[in-house]
Amino acid sequence: MAEEESLRKQADLVRRLKQDKAPQEEIAEQVAKLLDMKAKICPEEDRPKFVLKTPKGTRDYSPKQMAIRDRVFSVIIDCFKRHGAETIDTPVFELKETLTGKYGEDSKLIYDLKDQGGELLSLRYDLTVPFARFLAMNKITNIKRYHIAKVYRRDNPAMTKGRYREFYQCDFDIAGQYDPMIPDAECLKIIHEILSALQIGAFVIKVNDRRILDGMFAVCGVPESKFRSICSAVDKLDKMAWDDVRSEMVGEKGLSPEIADHIGEYVQLRGGLSLIEQLLQDPKLSQNKLAREGLEEMKLLFEYLTIFGILEQVSFDLSLARGLDYYTGVICEAVLQQSDQTDESVSVGSIAGGGRYDGLVGMFDPKGRKVPCVGFSVGIERIFSIMEQKVAASEEKIRTTGTQVLVASAQKKLLEERLKLVSELWDSGIKAEVLYKKNPKLLNQLQYCEETGIPLVAILGEQELNDGVVKLRDVATREEVNVRREGIIEEIKRRTCLP
Repeated sequence: MAEEESLRKQADLVRRLKQDKAPQEEIAEQVAKLLDMKAKICPEEDRPKFVLKTPKGTRDYSPKQMAIRDRVFSVIIDCFKRHGAETIDTPVFELKETLTGKYGEDSKLIYDLKDQGGELLSLRYDLTVPFARFLAMNKITNIKRYHIAKVYRRDNPAMTKGRYREFYQCDFDIAGQYDPMIPDAECLKIIHEILSALQIGAFVIKVNDRRILDGMFAVCGVPESKFRSICSAVDKLDKMAWDDVRSEMVGEKGLSPEIADHIGEYVQLRGGLSLIEQLLQDPKLSQNKLAREGLEEMKLLFEYLTIFGILEQVSFDLSLARGLDYYTGVICEAVLQQSDQTDESVSVGSIAGGGRYDGLVGMFDPKGRKVPCVGFSVGIERIFSIMEQKVAASEEKIRTTGTQVLVASAQKKLLEERLKLVSELWDSGIKAEVLYKKNPKLLNQLQYCEETGIPLVAILGEQELNDGVVKLRDVATREEVNVRREGIIEEIKRRTCLP
């Protein structure tokens, strides 16, 4: 045990030296000492032969990283609640048949599990299909819900870009039969509120409508049987040049070059209300029932977005397709932007996306009863990556605990008094700590507060006990005041703004 304690202390020393950016020679010397101690404690033949690592596409999170994640989750959850949402939860795995046929070409990314007691199961790919299954099972026709949970994709991960095999999604959905575009507009408003509050950079929310896309494919001559596969190809325009997408349509999807070129004339258009008006006058597109219906509702959506005051960050973009099969109406995607060398904004990645899916719940209902739904998911992992980079660049000190006060002692043999006071503080709802030593030095206790960001220290000493007071110290200003023992809880609550 003594050897393990020495090893732990040496590891802590190396960690502190790295945090304090000590000279490399000093760090190397202490690392060498640490490795030597490990070798003595754990001989080579006793060590595990496997490599310790997380599975591909996953990662661990340190207390500092979790503090950043909690900050982001708090912003998002506060926004969801502000808009009247309630939350649900569903199993991390579903029956395989529940997920099959809902994701188009992305279905190949679903994680299948081994047969479990006669059930073929798969890890959930997203939170939308389980939500639709939940509505159908429970015969729910109206709900505004959010759901924050992990999902799984058998994808090729790109960790530096925030793309994982296991990751969180933050979903918001409105289910129910309502007048057109009112729930859809609120979803876009919520995306705008979240991204603005997180302050992660300039963004644009691209919108389109599956009906407009399907109408466009029809007037361009795409066979209806190829609508979804061509939609998946168009969806790659945010990552590939048009020439590459065109080649896929012709070479892999079997379209004629003329049809692909006709599609290209449309999918490279983007704008606002004026573009909607232009397309409503398009001699071919305006004659297609689906396209016209989508364009008229898109015009209504932009009128509501004008009222919400977010039109500057919204773009009607005909290249937006969203490859998932279940979308039936409005689709959206929020992307971060940065200025390139020509001072034009370029997309640097999607951070939220969603749309309307009016037919998904009916796929699970025995009688085929439909529940119209619209919603979106926030790409939380990419946001975490950006936030971590911003924090690292600013050298901001991140608190990993919420402790408000440390109960400290100025002399020896005061452990019982410290434990009495900290117990009273806990019982009163105050976040408090004590050091786990019988007789800690006062300097070490104060240093612990500075290292962890604890704002207050309640100091007990022999003189304070005789006088019936507690010395309350502000760690930042080092100001100290004596507070009557019976009034210490009220004073701490006042200083920490607790009720």
